[in-house]
Amino acid sequence: MPAKTVEALLEDIRLLGETRHALTCAVRELVRQQCTPFAEEVKYGGILFASGVPFCGVFAYKEHVSVEFGHGAAITDPFGHLEGSGKFRRHLKLSTLTDIEAKQLAQYLPLALKAAQQAA
Repeated sequence: MPAKTVEALLEDIRLLGETRHALTCAVRELVRQQCTPFAEEVKYGGILFASGVPFCGVFAYKEHVSVEFGHGAAITDPFGHLEGSGKFRRHLKLSTLTDIEAKQLAQYLPLALKAAQQAA
């Protein structure tokens, strides 16, 4: 069975609602702008991002979009927005486009990448 493309997944996310689709696209674009090299793949029902090493992913749910940091527990949370208490992962829940700025996603991306690089 062929792997789902990012574009096909985005069309599936659109079925959850325009807000979820817009949030997912906005997160994807922010990661693309900040992280070079940039790579993405569909896995685990979301889009996983890598910049030399895999470091985060975006997943759309019925009521929110979650940006997951695989090594988020290693991030000293300077802004207090990270959620989760697992051994490795942390996430940011986004419900509106303004949450991207309010929860300072742009500042978390380099921290998440650095944590993943140090774990590699």
